[in-house]
Amino acid sequence: MSTLVSVPRGDEDTLWAVVATVGRKHRVAEIFRNRTAALQDRDWRAEQVRAYRDFLERARQPMPFYSVTPIRRADLPRKWAPLPALGFLRGEFI
Repeated sequence: MSTLVSVPRGDEDTLWAVVATVGRKHRVAEIFRNRTAALQDRDWRAEQVRAYRDFLERARQPMPFYSVTPIRRADLPRKWAPLPALGFLRGEFI
């Protein structure tokens, strides 16, 4: 006789996103499977912004603010790609 075992599915579809914000623009900078890794990445990105603050000001680049939020895989843009640490490339916020 077979016994059915209920296996909790969990939130396989839920990821943790590090979100870069400049003004009213929000971009997913990176995604992680767990919140701890996302928080570490957010802290690293914020550290990079602090380290390059003078450069960003002289280049008149906006300073991104990073936060962590849960995100579903389905909510990611189709052609999503990770952002550079400072949040811009070739002079434009991505």
